Amino acid sequence: MTESRDPLENVIAEGIDCIINNEYFSCYEVNTLAEARSLLGEVIKLFNQERPHMSLGMLTPERVHAQNLEADILWKLLQEKTDTLNLGQDNQTTVNL
Repeated sequence: MTESRDPLENVIAEGIDCIINNEYFSCYEVNTLAEARSLLGEVIKLFNQERPHMSLGMLTPERVHAQNLEADILWKLLQEKTDTLNLGQDNQTTVNL
């Protein structure tokens, strides 16, 4: 999902990918591309319309968007932390958030 293949480059997309795989796709067996597309469409609906998100104060994304609510967007805190990292340091092998 990123040019450099660094998961910290796109924290939000990586988080969504992890949730979709772990909470939804792990429960289904998909045998064809058509099945995968159909399932993904249903999963996206569930993810946006029915699943409360901790990062949105346990509201659904659809509700936050439809009612123009100011939710506690907690992922911004993680993004701020990753933005301050100097990932290009030569001798650094681990990063503690």
